[in-house]
Amino acid sequence: MSGTPDTTAGPAAPPTESGATMGGASGGRRRFWSARRVPAGLLALVLLVIAGMFLYDIAAVRAHRPGMSWRHDLARQLAERHLDDVWVLTGAAVAAALGLWLLALALTPGLRSVLTMHRTHPDVRAGLDRDAAATVLRDRALEVAGVQSVRVAVKRKKTDVRAVSHFRDLDDVRDDLTAVLEGAIRGLGLARPSPLTLHVRRPGRKGR
Repeated sequence: MSGTPDTTAGPAAPPTESGATMGGASGGRRRFWSARRVPAGLLALVLLVIAGMFLYDIAAVRAHRPGMSWRHDLARQLAERHLDDVWVLTGAAVAAALGLWLLALALTPGLRSVLTMHRTHPDVRAGLDRDAAATVLRDRALEVAGVQSVRVAVKRKKTDVRAVSHFRDLDDVRDDLTAVLEGAIRGLGLARPSPLTLHVRRPGRKGR
């Protein structure tokens, strides 16, 4: 590694936009909700199997045939085991954890990989994938003279950019990168553009 210290640009405040451009005070900023197809499908499958087993058992009893043995074993276990039994506590803990997980899925939007964009029309919502946004910012950063490589991570609270400069003064490279990347972030048209956090350093001995 070179003896030159890293230089860091602090977070920059995102530009403010008018309510008309944002599509309302909160409507243009809401995240996209995930359909939760996999959890919903698994839950529906489990409920279908359980309901089918109970329905088959009820039909067998109604037809004067012996019920399924697992129902008798389950009724006996529930009657004999105390509430402080380890298996009862374990089953209750698992059921509570699954219930909390389902509540979290129902109450949270999900789709963290999709960034909400400005709503210019009330009937149209647009989103931008985080990886696509990071690729755009990376390509713009590589256009700055002196930049050898760039890593970009677009997060909810910040846009983290780590660049390696193999020539030019680090402060000059940092200033140019800050100007280019802040303009590129504004150009993405995001409803909530995250502040820029920029790190610029010299390459290591092996060019890393």
